[in-house]
Amino acid sequence: MTATNTASIATEDTVDPPLRPLPERAVALLARVDAPPRLVAHLRAVHDVAAQLVKWVQRHCPWLEFDAEAVLFGAATHDIGKAVHVAELSGPGARHEEAGRELLLNHGVEAGLARFAGTHASWTAPGIGVEDLLVSLADKVWKDKRVPELEDLVVGRLAGVDGRPAWAWFLELDEVLTGIGEGAGRRLAWQMSHPLARR
Repeated sequence: MTATNTASIATEDTVDPPLRPLPERAVALLARVDAPPRLVAHLRAVHDVAAQLVKWVQRHCPWLEFDAEAVLFGAATHDIGKAVHVAELSGPGARHEEAGRELLLNHGVEAGLARFAGTHASWTAPGIGVEDLLVSLADKVWKDKRVPELEDLVVGRLAGVDGRPAWAWFLELDEVLTGIGEGAGRRLAWQMSHPLARR
């Protein structure tokens, strides 16, 4: 796939569904690793959901300190290892996680940002921050997959900041995730409209 095709999928206006463009740095990385079209589309869909989650957290829990830009970059690159392990785009596998982290590090990405390639599927690992949880959550809810264990961890972080009971935060989070999930069919259709193979 050419850099132009990568940029087109990653940044051009979309109508159905409307998706935010990927950050320029992520677009450049995806072009350098010759990411398959479907991977670029997937990363854009997850990035858009991550942006919705970031905005919601900032509005509803302004006391929670986290790096919003790191969340957005992490969502935009979390599966970049699938450029190496292309079979994992359409089938199971976790080899892309460490491969993605190494790929990002080899392309000059700081370890604090490269980590999301490995942590997006390991939300119970020691040292996981709220940024990692939000990337993981975006990677699930973009396709309307709900993971109670992951959602409980996010609720715990929210409740730990302002003292409101976890059940109250659960109700609010459930509402926003349900709303985001309603667009899953359109996001999935848009992703699947892009070929698996590089041209």
